[in-house]
Amino acid sequence: MSNLYKDKVYTITYSEVLFIFVIMTIELLRQFRVGGYALFDLVLSFFGIFILSPVLSKIFHTVHLEIPRKSWLLFTLPIGILTHIIIGNRTRMTRDFFDPQGHFLLKILIIGLFLYGLKGITILKKG
Repeated sequence: MSNLYKDKVYTITYSEVLFIFVIMTIELLRQFRVGGYALFDLVLSFFGIFILSPVLSKIFHTVHLEIPRKSWLLFTLPIGILTHIIIGNRTRMTRDFFDPQGHFLLKILIIGLFLYGLKGITILKKG
């Protein structure tokens, strides 16, 4: 056995312990999957849009569009796929959506969510 590390003392800070704990917890939560997709990621995406939807609606209200929270929630997965394409992150859902050989149920779901979300948008009259 090597004596290379015998005289060295290693210390770990509280923030490093907390970081390791958070990473391990997230990895544990991401193990639960539905259809191959991490349930934690899906729930967190919908929760994030639920929280941000009032702010997003106010922003779009300035361009005379009224987008209710229901529409924002329906747009969650299509926005997620578009965002991952823009930033260049090829997630499993993004790959599956653009796979020409299969995953037709996913494609129908994403397009259906988008179209159903469009139904809730109203154009406000200027004035």
